[in-house]
Amino acid sequence: MQKKLRAAILGATGVAGQQFLLALARHPWFTAQVLAASERSAGKTYREALGPLGWCSAESPPAEAMDLTVVDAAGLASRAGTDFDVVFSALESDAAKAIEPTLAAHVPVFSTASAYRYEPDVPILVPGVNPEHAELLRLQQRRRGWRGFIAPGPNCTATGLVICLRPLHDAFGLSRVIMTSLQAVSGAGRSPGVLALDILDNVIPYIAKEEEKVEIETRKILGRCHVPPSAGATGEAAIEPLPLLLSCTCTRVPVLDGHTEAVYIATERPAPLPAVKEALLRMGESLRGLDLPSLPAQMIAVREELNRPQPRLDRDTGGGMTTVVGRLRAETALGEHGVKFVLLSHNTRMGAAGGSVLTAEWLLRQGFVGG
Repeated sequence: MQKKLRAAILGATGVAGQQFLLALARHPWFTAQVLAASERSAGKTYREALGPLGWCSAESPPAEAMDLTVVDAAGLASRAGTDFDVVFSALESDAAKAIEPTLAAHVPVFSTASAYRYEPDVPILVPGVNPEHAELLRLQQRRRGWRGFIAPGPNCTATGLVICLRPLHDAFGLSRVIMTSLQAVSGAGRSPGVLALDILDNVIPYIAKEEEKVEIETRKILGRCHVPPSAGATGEAAIEPLPLLLSCTCTRVPVLDGHTEAVYIATERPAPLPAVKEALLRMGESLRGLDLPSLPAQMIAVREELNRPQPRLDRDTGGGMTTVVGRLRAETALGEHGVKFVLLSHNTRMGAAGGSVLTAEWLLRQGFVGG
């Protein structure tokens, strides 16, 4: 990169927004130029706008950000392309629905919100998982008359799941998947978040709309995408969701960061454990030659110990960008062939801000950003 691209961070005071700041600190390709939040934070320094809850990460905030003046996210569109080249959005879904299109008309928007994930011309991109879906961004621009685009990341619970399912589907085929999650409290954010008296000494067996999101998004991400060169400004985009029998149960547990998931898979073809392990470890090989700054040494790490992965011990593997798999075993209750395992994915890094930054890096290499 000859020159860093200037980034605006929306929702900069929240959990995901703070993780965006950390992901962009000393980044070789992007620099955090504009910090935006709600109208009530506008005009304050970032230090003041953090309010009584303050900075919530164990890592220190970037010193250069603390005295930046926070601006109103709703009024940023007139500055797009002039004061910043790319947007990283950590807005709540309702705010994202209104604000992100005004910015995407001018510059690329990478979002952690669910607001546009289910639009037919919006791909849910995960580098190394569904690269062919990126062509939908061109169709999105043509249909909507935008110079930029909206590229949302998946639900944080779906992230680790699709990263593991992709290589297994390619190698053995998937017919049925059952997943139960044990999700960290940071996934709920701080407003409204999870009440301490609800989560301490407890497991909450229901997270509103989470199971539906994971099931829909997993099928979309793993689905087949074909955008004919002649595709015009109207009509449905050509993502055919993977016809996978998938059932999820999502729970909240008293863990700070890191979503743990127990996954049971029936495969279409025999899946011997050595071959399963090899397929998992090779995940992300297509990205190796691109020198992406946020890409970990391994997208998937496989632990042999019987008591791993554990959030406290393993969530920071690869800087929080590696999905850690353990308890790898044969599974035959769901069908003739299969495998079961436990995975751990850092929900606010690879599952949110870090994953969005990695997607931006990958799209920049593909010519979608910065042109």
